[in-house]
Amino acid sequence: PHLQPLVAAAFPLPPILGGRRGPLPRLPSMAVSLLAPVALAAPRSGIRQLRSRPRSKCTGIGVDGIGRPNVGASNVRCLSGADARYSRATAAHRRPDWFVADGCRRHRTRAAAAATADPKLTFDQEAGGYTKAFLNVRLTVFLSILVGYSCYYLTRNSLTFTAPAMVATASLGLDITSIGVITSIFPLCYGCSKFVSGVVGDVLSPSVMLGGGLIATGLVNIAFGASSTLPLFCMLWAINGILQGFGAPSCAKILTSWFAAKERGTYWGMWNIAHNLGGFAAPILAGTAARTLGWSWGLWAPGIIALVFGSVILLTLKDSPEDRGFGPVEQTKQVVVDPAKSASENEQAVEKQPSLLQNLFQNVLSNPFIWGLAFTYFCVYVVRQGITSWSVFYLIKEKGVLDAGAAALRVSGLELGGLLGSLVAGRISDWYIATSPGGAVGKRIQVVMAYMFGVAAMLLAFQAVPAGYPITQSIIVFMIGFFLYGPQMLIGLCGAEIVGRRSVGASEGFLGWIAYLGAANAGVPLSLLVQQYGWNAFFIALLSACAVGILLLAPITGAKSHIQRSQEQA
Repeated sequence: PHLQPLVAAAFPLPPILGGRRGPLPRLPSMAVSLLAPVALAAPRSGIRQLRSRPRSKCTGIGVDGIGRPNVGASNVRCLSGADARYSRATAAHRRPDWFVADGCRRHRTRAAAAATADPKLTFDQEAGGYTKAFLNVRLTVFLSILVGYSCYYLTRNSLTFTAPAMVATASLGLDITSIGVITSIFPLCYGCSKFVSGVVGDVLSPSVMLGGGLIATGLVNIAFGASSTLPLFCMLWAINGILQGFGAPSCAKILTSWFAAKERGTYWGMWNIAHNLGGFAAPILAGTAARTLGWSWGLWAPGIIALVFGSVILLTLKDSPEDRGFGPVEQTKQVVVDPAKSASENEQAVEKQPSLLQNLFQNVLSNPFIWGLAFTYFCVYVVRQGITSWSVFYLIKEKGVLDAGAAALRVSGLELGGLLGSLVAGRISDWYIATSPGGAVGKRIQVVMAYMFGVAAMLLAFQAVPAGYPITQSIIVFMIGFFLYGPQMLIGLCGAEIVGRRSVGASEGFLGWIAYLGAANAGVPLSLLVQQYGWNAFFIALLSACAVGILLLAPITGAKSHIQRSQEQA
C-alpha cells in the first residue's frame, strides 16, 4: 500500500483503467513488486521532497471565490503551510474522491505532477508577477467591459440628443413637456433595476448579463426609433431603464474577479471613464445621425452598435480567470473539514449556499459599513446632479452669462475633469494601500474624504469668482468634476471589496439604488429651494451634503476588505 502513490506518479493510467478521470484500482501485490523498482528508478527529486516534507492531514475540501465546493479539486489545501505549494493546479484537472480521502502523501504527488503539466499559470514565480498569457487575456477582458459599458451609456443618452429632432418632427406631435414625461420615467426604472439586477446577478453569469443586457437595450432603441406614439415611447424607455441596470453590477463582479486588491483601484478608475466615453460619443453619434438622417437614426445608430458589441461580449467574455483555465488572482477561501466525515458529507456541508435574500440581508444590509457608504453615495449624487442640472442656470442668472450656449461652454470641462479625477483617485488609493499598513477599504475611504474636502473648496470658489472671469470659472468647474468623480468611483469600489466576490452584485445594486435616490432629490427639491431662498441656499445645500458625507465616512476609515478579514480568520 505504501508504494501505491509512487507507482501512480510514475505510471499514470489511462482513464479507462482508472487514470486521471477515474478511481485508481488497488494493484495486486505482485504488480506492485514488479513496478516498484522501475518507479523508484524514476527522477528522485519529487520522492526526496515527499520524504522530507512534514506529514499532515489533508483538509479535503477547497472553496472557490464564489463559494462553490471543489471536493478533491486543484485547490485542496493541507493544514501545514509548507504543503500549500503542492496545491497550485487549476480546477480544470479535477481529482477523484479517492485522491482526497487517502491522505496528503498521495495529494502532494498528484498535485505536484498536475501543477507542472498545466500550461495556464496566472503568476510567474521567477519574474514575480503575472504571466504574459494571463496579462494578454486580462487586457481583452478589460477592454470588453470598458467598451461594453460605454455602449450602455450611448444607448442611455441617445434620446437626450435626439429629442430636439423629435420635437421638430410635426408628424409625432410632441413638445418639450412630452419629452419630459418620457425622460422622467427612466431614472425611477433604472434605480430599481440596478438594485434588483445586482441582487439577482450574484447567482447569474455577469458576462451573460452584460452582453445580453446590451443586446436587449440595443433592440429597445431600434424599436423606439420605429415607434410613433407617446404611450409606446414611454413604455419602451421604461424598459430601457430596466435593462440599463444590468451593466454596472456585472462590470463590478468581473473587475473584482480579474483584478487583485493591490491594483483594483487603478483599473476600476480606468473602467469608470466609460461614463465619460459614452457621454462624449452620444452627442456626436446620436445627435449627428438625427440631424442628417432623421430622428429615427438617432436611436437606430446607437442600437445597432449595441447589438454588435453585445454579441461579441456574449460570445467571448469570461466571468473569471478560472473560466479561462487560470488560477485566481487572490487567495481563495479555505475550508477545513472534519477528516472523520466522508467526502460526500463534507461536500454537502459546503454546498449549502445562501439564497438571494439571505445573501442580501446577511452579507450586505446587515453590514453597517455598507449603510455608511450608501448614505455618502446619496450625498455625492446630490452634489453631482445638482451641479450638472443647475450650473448653467446659475451662470446665466447670477454671473451674467448671455446665453445657454456660452454657459454650457464654461461647464463643459466637468466630464473631462471627472475622467482625470477617477484615474488619479484609483491610482492614489492603490499606492496608499501598498505603502502603508491597515485596512484596504479604510485607505480608500480616506482618499474619498480628501476628495470631498476638495469638492467643498471648489464649490466655494465657484460661488465667489466674479462674473468677468470666464476662464477661471471653467477651471473651477473642471476641478469640481475632478474631485467629484473620484468619490463616485471609489465608493462603489469600497462596497465591492468590503463584501467579497459572492455579494458584489448585491452591494453595487444597493449602493446604486441609494445613489439615484440622491440624484432624484437634486431635481425638484433643489429647484424649489432656489425659488424660495435664492442661489445662496443652493450652495449651502451642496456644502451640507459634502459635510454629511465626510461625517458618515469618519467611523470607517479603518475598515478592512473581505480578503483581509478572511486571511485573519484562516
